[in-house]
Amino acid sequence: MSRKAKDERPKPEPGPAIAGPRPAPLALALALVFGLFLGLCIWKFGNPVILDQKIASPGSSSEFLSDTWPTHWANGILLPIALIGMAIAASHRSKRPLDRRLWLLPLLWFGWQVISATRSVDIALSPATLWQFFVGTGLTAATLWQFFGCIACYFLGAIVFAHVEARSFLLFGILAAFAFCLVRAVDQKFVEFPNSRQLLIEGGQTGWTNLPPGLVAQLKHENVIITTNGVDVANPAVLAKFEKGRVMGTLVYPNALAGLTLLLFPVALVLARSKKLRPAIRGLATATVALLGLTAFYSTGSKAGWLIALVIIGVYLFRLDRAVRLKTAMIIVVAVVGLGIFSVRFHSYFAHGATSVGARFDYWRAAVQTTVAHPFLGTGPGTFQRPYARIKSPDAEMARLAHNDYLEQFSDSGIPGGILYMCWIVLALFLAFQKIRGTGDPVSLALFLGVLGWFLQGFAEFSLYIPALAWTAFTLLGCLVGVKGIEIDKKTVHA
Repeated sequence: MSRKAKDERPKPEPGPAIAGPRPAPLALALALVFGLFLGLCIWKFGNPVILDQKIASPGSSSEFLSDTWPTHWANGILLPIALIGMAIAASHRSKRPLDRRLWLLPLLWFGWQVISATRSVDIALSPATLWQFFVGTGLTAATLWQFFGCIACYFLGAIVFAHVEARSFLLFGILAAFAFCLVRAVDQKFVEFPNSRQLLIEGGQTGWTNLPPGLVAQLKHENVIITTNGVDVANPAVLAKFEKGRVMGTLVYPNALAGLTLLLFPVALVLARSKKLRPAIRGLATATVALLGLTAFYSTGSKAGWLIALVIIGVYLFRLDRAVRLKTAMIIVVAVVGLGIFSVRFHSYFAHGATSVGARFDYWRAAVQTTVAHPFLGTGPGTFQRPYARIKSPDAEMARLAHNDYLEQFSDSGIPGGILYMCWIVLALFLAFQKIRGTGDPVSLALFLGVLGWFLQGFAEFSLYIPALAWTAFTLLGCLVGVKGIEIDKKTVHA
């Protein structure tokens, strides 16, 4: 064959990144189990860990299925899985060790959290000891467990689940729970919230004779029904919530669902469009995922989430193999249309003064002020609410978290803690992008876009303190930056 003929042969299209030798069966089994565990977190552990003491344990089988669970229950499930993962990683060899910076920074960050805990203003863990870390029930103890979970999930993703086959097993449970969460959110929007609002209005008109006495007592305990001038009435705040229709699925509040959607919707959509599916099934799956995801995301009413979604779409368009002018035009069109819908969608919110934006500025001011007052060790992990109660604006509502994961790191653990966390996240995202560029793997790109969106949302939310969100995000981040899979010793395979 002539050289010219060889040059004219069609070049193969870049396919998905192949992650080296097939992982050990035990690693695949653990990936499946851990994905189901993260799915359980999305279903049951969607509250901030600092609220753990306020979450009652289920008292019946129906409550066990319908109610959220105390967040410390997740620790007892995560710990044995993490130990098994460590054993698997230690029993197999990898020829591509994790970049030193990507394991040193998170360990330094967590170590600094423990040091900061020794001077925590949270009296339940002051002074901190190793024993108190495991048995403590205060803000700092709960937060340290949460951060331990973030570290464990990150290293499990990087060392055990980074192989594309293990990653597929992992995503099964995560995306199944995500689908359930989206269905729950859509049901809230169109069924639960309208019906609940109508039921409360009718209850107030009939003197609550339309409801069983036991249910009325429960609603009073939950402050859904309040007593005003000796009369039981529906809580106006609850009625307003139902009227707004901002959904949260299985999570603590609407912005948390927006964060979960930013994280998982891209990969769910890519997998739904997989060419391995028959065209009819692929079309149905794509339409279902798009309809559920976009409806739920729109119904969260998340302002920051909307803007971040536009950024993510812009990054995706920039990555397309198209002419620069075409890509620029597409990005401009998306920005104009997206911002136009944003202005219409949230017009009334801004017309009423954008109260949540003003509140966040007060939280952030307090976080900066606390950092200046405690620059070295901060006030202790998870303790933002303690200094904020003293220095907040007189007309500001009380907040337990700073609604900015990065500023809260500075406030809670001092300047070293904040710098270590930001350096870790920025470096991990940068190196993850470097690893996936040019691979042609749409799943890896989708995972990167989702993780990028979630960490951007951390500038306006407190998702780092929610197991369902943070543990899932750090697991996927670990998969992106990790080794390409556990390389099994041939002697082990044939044993």
